[in-house]
Amino acid sequence: MERRVLFIIDSDPRLSHRPAEAVRIAAGIAVWKQVELSLYFRGASQLALTDEAETLVNGDHFTRYLPLLRESDARLLSSDHTTEDELAAWAAKQTTVTRF
Repeated sequence: MERRVLFIIDSDPRLSHRPAEAVRIAAGIAVWKQVELSLYFRGASQLALTDEAETLVNGDHFTRYLPLLRESDARLLSSDHTTEDELAAWAAKQTTVTRF
């Protein structure tokens, strides 16, 4: 069975380093191509996906690692495009779920 990992990121990247660290860690995992990786950005954490990401706490992590995640076929989900029910169903299919 292939391992599937979901990172749920809901910390505010204007105030916390946690979203940037989650993206950095996910990129480190993705390069090995040993797991199917998904990141779900909820609430204010979605700012990491905008053009202003570099202005956030550790914003260079977003500009450096999000492109790597996209290239590695990691799935990037957001609460603007995914309902809570869809998230719950997706999380139930994962081997590991981690929250940042």
